[in-house]
Amino acid sequence: MIQNVFFTLFHVLVPLAIPVIAGALLSKFKQLDIKPLLVLVLYYFTPVVIFDTLMNAEVSHQDIYLTFAFSLLNLLLLWGTANGLGKLLALSQNDIAGLTLISAFTNCVNYGIPLILLGFGQLGLDKASVFIVLQMIIVNTVGIYFAARSHFSIKNAIKSVFSLPAIYAAMLALLFRSFELPLPSGIASGFSMIADAYSPIVLAILGAQMMNVKTEQLDRKTHTAYWLGMGMRLLIAPGIALICLSILKIQGLLFSVLLILACMPVAVNAGILAAKFDASPKIVTKSILWTTLISFIVLPFLIVLVK
Repeated sequence: MIQNVFFTLFHVLVPLAIPVIAGALLSKFKQLDIKPLLVLVLYYFTPVVIFDTLMNAEVSHQDIYLTFAFSLLNLLLLWGTANGLGKLLALSQNDIAGLTLISAFTNCVNYGIPLILLGFGQLGLDKASVFIVLQMIIVNTVGIYFAARSHFSIKNAIKSVFSLPAIYAAMLALLFRSFELPLPSGIASGFSMIADAYSPIVLAILGAQMMNVKTEQLDRKTHTAYWLGMGMRLLIAPGIALICLSILKIQGLLFSVLLILACMPVAVNAGILAAKFDASPKIVTKSILWTTLISFIVLPFLIVLVK
């Protein structure tokens, strides 16, 4: 098993670490401005990757149903656990909101897509594509609700979702597939070329984001919420994911990719929402940094176990 772990480390995590380190160094020594890069990823790379993946994905209706059911059940259990533990420990509403963001949302897009592609190949990414699209929708609806219930409205949630070009890309891909409409070979090749450039760009951005995360000292009041959040994301969340997969009787490659995506570090978008709605941004951003660093040690073992 140790040999397999080292094999996974060098063939999956090391290739991922190189652009992450490059992004971190650029941020430190060249003050890399990631704002225009985030716009490029959100409005250019991500919709093309989603469209290209869904157009070519080998997923059945059963896979779509099971992935949807897993996403919903896993989210409900994580939300319930975070709220229950938060109230049990008498945390403030802001800390409970931050704890929920840490628990419920993983970095399955920027980090998860290249990880699944390297660890499980194109077929693995095909299986993961439905979950990734669902997570993008959930973060921009339920995520806003978790971060700021008092500011939440159905109208704003719908507006938030439909401001994402990736949603239109997913709808267009499903339309093409429903009517069995092929893309002209030149356009398909162009989309594939753009999709191939996605991974190194977003991983470099992740490295820069990690360098920009402020790890301020936490007072005693928020320290409990921080460690509870770390425990939720690193220990409780994988257990809940396994329970959900067992209840739904999901097996094979779909089981593997869904478990890995459910065990990813805290989503960077969770930090953005926490800062925007004052949902304990200090504990959320600190959790993003440390769960990402720890994932480079934990994920090789997990990938070996589920393969």
